[in-house]
Amino acid sequence: AAALPLIPPQINADFQEVLSWADETRRLGVWANADNATDAAKARELGAEGIGLCRTEHMFFGADRLPAMHEMITAETPEERKTAVDKILPMQQEDFEGVFTAMKGLPVTVRLLDPPLHEFLPSLVEQSLKVQEMELTSADPVHTDKERRLLAQVKKLHEQNPMLGTRGVRLAMLYPEIPDMQARAIIRAALAVLEREGETVDLHIMIPLVFTPVELATQRKIVEDCLAEEFDRAGRRIDVEIGTMIELPRAALIADRIAEVADFFSFGTNDLTQTTLGISRDDAENGFLTEYLRTKVLKQNPFASIDVDGVGQLVSGAVEKGRAAKSSLGLGVCGEHGGDPDSVHFFNQVGLDYVSCSPFRVPIARFAAAQAVIEQRDGAK
Repeated sequence: AAALPLIPPQINADFQEVLSWADETRRLGVWANADNATDAAKARELGAEGIGLCRTEHMFFGADRLPAMHEMITAETPEERKTAVDKILPMQQEDFEGVFTAMKGLPVTVRLLDPPLHEFLPSLVEQSLKVQEMELTSADPVHTDKERRLLAQVKKLHEQNPMLGTRGVRLAMLYPEIPDMQARAIIRAALAVLEREGETVDLHIMIPLVFTPVELATQRKIVEDCLAEEFDRAGRRIDVEIGTMIELPRAALIADRIAEVADFFSFGTNDLTQTTLGISRDDAENGFLTEYLRTKVLKQNPFASIDVDGVGQLVSGAVEKGRAAKSSLGLGVCGEHGGDPDSVHFFNQVGLDYVSCSPFRVPIARFAAAQAVIEQRDGAK
């Protein structure tokens, strides 16, 4: 039988009315994870009140951007690296303008570059074979030399465990040109939208994978220096919050010290679950985790619903310590748990300000946040 044509689901007036009742009841804000203008627009359509995670790395993978990334990665001096990142800046700015325009003044949290640099390069095997083929066929010497340099960098950046390697803030500490470029692209985009649309941007810049306040303070200064220069150049300014992801156990345990140099925390519960349980998600979900769930060693997948007794205790403790150090500290979560009803109940209970999930889970999170308030209220009777 022929497949029936599919249509996108529509939210009708009755469903909208029920959602409005949930919105009147809930305490938690419901934001969305969105990396481009299309996702941001869909998030707003489904009721998201902000963007809790805009990942910048996805903006680097376009065919027009990868050559500039390769140029930056193979640069031998800071000057060469800066020349390469300057080519990427206008592309990033254009992407950010799209997201900011779509959100129409609602909060947008932009995470600076998180993955290790090798993710933007060919694999070691792929690049080795390419160089070998060029050498055997006597290809253009200049082009061959360029590919050899790329191969050398692939070898240099290879890590046995990249998930715990040179990524996030560690990458920014080694290559300060990257956060410098990203901060300028972000603020230029925000100022351009303000100029063009007359709409200010509620901007939050987020530093990933921090485990010491020194890292955050160092990156905060880089970002703030860029913002000051760009504001002076433009002759206008906007408010910008600078915060960090809490996604490592040590960061959660010393949250009071990190809060001293942060305007907000966003709990990255995907990586926090991996690093707390000592589990590689990609390997576990294709391996032992399935058996653990079948035999009831674990009651539920900790990547789908938060591990309240372990990861949850780190979140709860970090909330308490962070707020004790800075009462104005913003607190949210941007892992996939932000769209899981059981997890949303927990986040409401520990006092987060908002949850952030994929756009299509926003209605679910809105309902779950309202149910959490009702259950909390009923439990107090």
